[in-house]
Amino acid sequence: MRLPKGFMIGAATAAHQVEGNNIHSDYWAQEHMPHSSFTEPSGIACDHYNRYEEDIRLLAEAGLNAYRFSVEWARIEPEEGKFDEAEIAHYRKVIACCKAHGVEPIVTLMHFTSPVWLIRKGGWEAESTVEDFRRYAAYVTEQLGEDLHYICTINEANMGLQLATIAKRFRLMAEQAAKAQKAGSASAGAASGDVGAAAAKKAEGTVQVGMNFEKMMENMKYAAMENAQVFGTPQPQIFVNARTPEGDILVMRAHQAAKAAIKAIRPDIRVGLTLSLHDCQALPGGEKFAEAAWEEEFLHYLPYIEDDDFLGVQNYTRTQYGPQGQLPCPEGAELTQMDYEFYPEALENVIRKVREVFQNDLIVTENGIAVADDSRRVEFIRRAVAGVERCIADGIPVRGYMYWSLMDNFEWQKGFSMTFGLIAVDRATMARTPKESLRVLGSF
Repeated sequence: MRLPKGFMIGAATAAHQVEGNNIHSDYWAQEHMPHSSFTEPSGIACDHYNRYEEDIRLLAEAGLNAYRFSVEWARIEPEEGKFDEAEIAHYRKVIACCKAHGVEPIVTLMHFTSPVWLIRKGGWEAESTVEDFRRYAAYVTEQLGEDLHYICTINEANMGLQLATIAKRFRLMAEQAAKAQKAGSASAGAASGDVGAAAAKKAEGTVQVGMNFEKMMENMKYAAMENAQVFGTPQPQIFVNARTPEGDILVMRAHQAAKAAIKAIRPDIRVGLTLSLHDCQALPGGEKFAEAAWEEEFLHYLPYIEDDDFLGVQNYTRTQYGPQGQLPCPEGAELTQMDYEFYPEALENVIRKVREVFQNDLIVTENGIAVADDSRRVEFIRRAVAGVERCIADGIPVRGYMYWSLMDNFEWQKGFSMTFGLIAVDRATMARTPKESLRVLGSF
């Protein structure tokens, strides 16, 4: 494997998924609701907040030279307009630890979680969020910017539209199951319940984030009341939520406002956002569906990101389309714990497709699989990185590859059962055990 000198090869995490005790965030609040859609609460997560030195050392000792992590808005600004100096000092120490180990820190400002106060104001559909995010970005840059070369403003800025599409599809499937139950006998009702569960599983396997759609549907009647108690509204607009077209563009405007704030303070910092991108493949007759999916997932964002210094590409699998629309995974395909198809070639295809219209630098900010068998992770990494190497050989400016994730962590609504990590974490003792996949990634 031949990667150019200066290429960043590393791993990624998100604050809420690894740090623990993110008590001022919307996710923490949702995890602790009586009828939560989360399998389990995050608790101390991987205790990365206290163990970051060990984790960064393990990363560096394996040969990795970059670490993408997020700073937690809910820690830094737990109350509107009040910044916690002790928390920003914590992240200053994390960055210093990276530098001490020869590791390039790539900081994400918003990786899905938001302060509860922001959601109470209307969250990611509220006009005020643009200014709130700009102020937060400016503060972080003022405090930490002198030690940073890369900032991702928002993680998977397109997630809201992906969820809106999937939620709509899932609702239709669930409604069909309910109709079958009404029309049929008790045995037909049981069968329709199975259909509903299958629909949920299928829906979850099409979005690149841990979701429990079936549990969300079951809890709907309770969720409104509990959300109203915590957030002051029965339908809080958290970031990982089905988004309106207006909210979709509001996220882009928040990104642009943050980028302008960062550049005004530190013009040398390279700024971009990250997008969740599938390898949209058309089978005969499915061309229009694949084109529409790519337009929604990527192309319509171009006017808002074309001047960014880089784009963070995040890919896990492919999606195929036929004459009737999206297809299930091919018969007999190897599936990961997340019900994605094992398909590392998707990354190269996505990079090439993005490059057709986006001319600035690309960084693979997430790519990985959740599997129990680490030898499959090793195989996935080898094939994915080989694809990156081919892109670079063809002159595509890919500057880095960040595997998701550095360690087995809290996969949102699915809890700790999804093992994406290069490092295993003992849930009882928090002891770290590097896997062979960490050594292999470091060898590149």
